Amino acid sequence: MKLILTADVPNLGAPGDIVEVKDGYGRNYLLPRQLAIPATRGAEKQVAAIKRAQKARQIRDLGHAREVAGQLGNLSVTVKAKAAGDSGRLFGSVTAADVVDAVRAAGGPPIDRRAVEVPGQIKTVGNHAVTIRLHPEVTTELGVEVVAS
Repeated sequence: MKLILTADVPNLGAPGDIVEVKDGYGRNYLLPRQLAIPATRGAEKQVAAIKRAQKARQIRDLGHAREVAGQLGNLSVTVKAKAAGDSGRLFGSVTAADVVDAVRAAGGPPIDRRAVEVPGQIKTVGNHAVTIRLHPEVTTELGVEVVAS
């Protein structure tokens, strides 16, 4: 299936890229989430406009992304997990949405949960590092302390 990406998709491409993906991936993931549109002749003409707009946003957003990364570097984030066993193992796991809520509660800048990359699953109490991809050129590590409530 030939698609035109409308948003940045990790390990696939940037907005405006024409990609060839398997039918199920396109039909069940990319199209319902509006991350891509079908590649038709009319849509292919819009690729130049999408790439131009993306390039203008990147230049404008790079400085802002660095500013947000600086704000996140000075932040102390604590995630309160619902419950944990005696050994410190959580009954469940900490998700990217939990990290975003904790950043917002700590007074940090608003970030998108899709930009947060949680390594594997956080299933224990303690300090963990998560990666936040703010821009294709700007990523930052955030220390997250998980405590049982």
